[in-house]
Amino acid sequence: MKFKLLRSIYLILLLQFLPSMALAQPSDPINQIVALKWMDNLGDGKFYPERFISRGELASIMVRVFRLDLRQDLNPQDIRVVDVPPQHPHYRSIQTVLKTNIMQGYRNNLFFPNQQITRAEAIAIFAQAYGVFQFPDQTVNEFLSKFPDQNSIPTWARRAIATVVAEGFINPEQNKYLQPLQPMTRGDMALLLNAYRERNQPQPETPIVPKANFESEGVGNRE
Repeated sequence: MKFKLLRSIYLILLLQFLPSMALAQPSDPINQIVALKWMDNLGDGKFYPERFISRGELASIMVRVFRLDLRQDLNPQDIRVVDVPPQHPHYRSIQTVLKTNIMQGYRNNLFFPNQQITRAEAIAIFAQAYGVFQFPDQTVNEFLSKFPDQNSIPTWARRAIATVVAEGFINPEQNKYLQPLQPMTRGDMALLLNAYRERNQPQPETPIVPKANFESEGVGNRE
């Protein structure tokens, strides 16, 4: 009887030391990304996942996620961008992505900050900030062949998108069609960022459970 009681206490202690996150239900990806301040709700406090991402918004997201503003090699001299004056809300982020070559401008020193960005462009820019794997063409084709619409992926984006697929940030089983030429929505961007978050978050340490001293209590000893 005494042994059963101590065993029950031991099991209760074990459950108390289990990481709470292991027992929690998965959280909404959008809430996760907003909580990290990687993306913001709009002015009325709503996220609007169906709305499209602009180039200026993506610049700010990349700076936040990858801390591009902390890179040591940033040139302090700002780049002249005709359509992004210093008072523009994304001015500093656009300067940062241009200086780090994460995003490129257009001819005549234009950036088009309000222009919608395609899924191929957004994923490729994400991969550029993350680090594009230099896969051979055969490996790139193997990763992208899982998507029925892979032939519509622009040549310049194929290796970058293959990197994102290889890292598991886009799952072909869950996303059958890549739709590379469609505009990137805020909701889809949040899903991509959440996959990156889950892939890179620190793993919980194995809990140290107090060892039950059965011998000192005479448990298990025959009388």
